[in-house]
Amino acid sequence: MKGQKGEKNKLLTGGDSLMAYETEDQETQYCFPDINSSCVKRRSSSHGYNIIYVFVSLLSAWTVFLNLLVIISISHFKKLHTPTNMIILSLAVTDLLIGLVMPVEAIRLIETCWYFGDTFCGLYLLFVSILLSASLGNLVLLAVDRYVAVCHPLQYPQKITTTKTLMSICLSWLCLSAYNTAIVINNGYFDSSRRTDVCYGRCLIMVSFSWIVTDLCMSCIFPCTLIIMLYLRIFFVVHQQVKVINSLITGGKCVTEGSVQRKSESKAALTLGIIVSVYLLCYIPYYICSLTEIPSTAMNVLIWAVHSNSGLNPLVYALFYRWFKKTAKLILTLEIFQPASSWINIFTEN
Repeated sequence: MKGQKGEKNKLLTGGDSLMAYETEDQETQYCFPDINSSCVKRRSSSHGYNIIYVFVSLLSAWTVFLNLLVIISISHFKKLHTPTNMIILSLAVTDLLIGLVMPVEAIRLIETCWYFGDTFCGLYLLFVSILLSASLGNLVLLAVDRYVAVCHPLQYPQKITTTKTLMSICLSWLCLSAYNTAIVINNGYFDSSRRTDVCYGRCLIMVSFSWIVTDLCMSCIFPCTLIIMLYLRIFFVVHQQVKVINSLITGGKCVTEGSVQRKSESKAALTLGIIVSVYLLCYIPYYICSLTEIPSTAMNVLIWAVHSNSGLNPLVYALFYRWFKKTAKLILTLEIFQPASSWINIFTEN
């Protein structure tokens, strides 16, 4: 027992209790000294801690700020109330919440001691799992939305409406919440006595092999394969449509309004395809390495790559969506508080 170890150190130092405790403190520090199964504290330089926490704070503020701009833009301006933008709004809410929990994630990964209890640990892991799953769920909905818009443009207004899209988003969140709750409960995140392979004072995800395989299929292989297949089909159709439009322009023929609309839909699909590609680049290495034994430092880097994806999505909007640049300017200059500002046509040229 740790108490007995302390007594032994006292005897070896000839009764000098102060020196004994200093020696023990230098050798081993425990998260909960009174508990036999307590985790050991990690000793790191305060300079390194400060650099990491400053980085996490800046990343968190960046992610929250940019996604808040996206949320306000789509919520406030009526011209942006389209089915596609409703999914982007859901994705921005997910990214904003991930940005808010980044400081807690930093504490969990950097510090070896978790002082907030098993219940909060389980709730936190459940919340983060739902958010990460919701990000992928939103990308699947975006892929389906763009597939119908590009490959079946005449059926899009009937098949994809704002009401149906909102219902799909709510259903997606509900199903993902139920799925992740099942993982958390079945792996005993709320009961430390069931996690015998983890010392007391850690908040770790310990999943059984059967759940690892299930989650790999449900949270990575199946949705990512579906997204890739849909976008491959989209890009093929986009390529064909662009060739037709360019041939009409080169031949001096009149380009119809429908052709212009298809070109706009194609551009939107390409932009969202970039978002999907960034997501896959951030997430797939994490999923692959989670199945293998790699150093904890490397795993932590991959986890932060996953979280940083939430701060990259708004950058894609800023680079490729002209409406986002305009709405961001209106928000930052407080022009949205003017009467009837929600009806501004943000798609007109200044």
